Amino acid sequence: MNFLRPTLLTIACLLAMPSSADDLPSLGDASSAIVSPQQEHDLGRAWLSLLRSQVAQLNDPQLKDYVETTVYRLAETSQVQDHRLEFILINTPEINAFAAPGGIIGVNGGLFLHAETEGEYAAVLAHELAHLSQRHFARGVQAQQRMQVPVMAAMLAGIVMAVAGAGDAGIATIAGTQAAAIQEQARFSRQNESEADRIGILNLEKAGYDPRNMPTMFERLARQYRYDAKPPEFLMSHPVTESRIADTRNRAEQAKPGGKEDSLQYQLMRARVALFYEETPGMAAKRFRAQLTENPKSDAARYGLALAQIKAGQLNEAREGLKPLLDKAPTDITYNLAQIELDITNNRLPDAQQRVERMLSMFPDNYPLNQERVDVLLKQNRAPEAGKVLEKILKSRPEDPDVWYMVAETRGLAGDTIGLHQARAEYFALVGDFKQAIQQLEFAKRRANNNFQLASRIDARQQEIIAQERAVKEMMN
Repeated sequence: MNFLRPTLLTIACLLAMPSSADDLPSLGDASSAIVSPQQEHDLGRAWLSLLRSQVAQLNDPQLKDYVETTVYRLAETSQVQDHRLEFILINTPEINAFAAPGGIIGVNGGLFLHAETEGEYAAVLAHELAHLSQRHFARGVQAQQRMQVPVMAAMLAGIVMAVAGAGDAGIATIAGTQAAAIQEQARFSRQNESEADRIGILNLEKAGYDPRNMPTMFERLARQYRYDAKPPEFLMSHPVTESRIADTRNRAEQAKPGGKEDSLQYQLMRARVALFYEETPGMAAKRFRAQLTENPKSDAARYGLALAQIKAGQLNEAREGLKPLLDKAPTDITYNLAQIELDITNNRLPDAQQRVERMLSMFPDNYPLNQERVDVLLKQNRAPEAGKVLEKILKSRPEDPDVWYMVAETRGLAGDTIGLHQARAEYFALVGDFKQAIQQLEFAKRRANNNFQLASRIDARQQEIIAQERAVKEMMN
């Protein structure tokens, strides 16, 4: 906890300094003369690696894939020019989302619990993408460039720092959010928030959503938490006033009627998230049964109930619940993944393998399906084959620490000790633990001492990570 704050302060301070001749600002963008887009990118990646080591995350492939797909779809019609986005899903039921400098997109699990439709979820993320596209971080630095350096550093770091509770265990975690600075340090002015609302509404319409989802989300949250002594972090960082609601409502009503409001896929993801935060699978099953009683046609509730039953060991009941969903949509990825999970739990591995192979023949690049194939192969003690699938996943997800963690485990099971240490090094580097990363590469290098080319490659990577660690230490001094 104490390590993260000074590192961010100093990184922010250094990146606020004028850019070199090789890093020229964009023409017409005065803020780029203070903090260039590349500096924002570097700041964001440095901060993300440290954040990952501090917060509990949701590593569910289906949820990650959904968030990434929907945000990229929103980004395509936004003013965001640099699409080198990185994502982090934080494991907390508190509602929040944030966009940090350099294209870092963060989503709390609680956003799915509180945004009742996909349109409301998209409205929150469209607002955050507007902060990115308008470079409010760099513009904030520009406005404060005459401040003393320590105060400026605190301002820069404050944009991505917020404290979130981690439940009864009382473990405080650091979570990044643009929001923390709005009230406490005035990082984002009311003008910037209004601008993000305005641009977010336009982008919602361009992406095919009904822009009225934004004021609807604000209105409901304002009603829900009106009398709370301590509102959720999202409302503290994005104060929802009557004037703000009225302004977004007036702007949204100028759009043509229509547009997407919700989707079954979003409701299926909400069911998955709800299951994460129920006390027991039995409590989750009770909640989903109540939803089915209220609406017998709710496929999302039926899906959630089946997942709860799988976790509770009620496998026959889960199979009966999934059957009508699969009959209705036999090629739906989400339903088939649930059936594969059920077959794995029931030790029906040939059935699971057959289903996952059939689905991959239709959707060969789907990340959750490929990850499920890895799980099936590992259950069958086929680690070398699982490793080949993971190498394919790495080509599209080279910066995903969850994938590197699995690569390390799989290489270990396959007897590839050198590869195990290399993969562990990449994992530790991505989560900001440079000492462990360097040590893992030292282990790998010792084992590769009879292979000059391999040892040289390992040494080169080790020197890169040593340089990263040295840069962070220099920032802290």
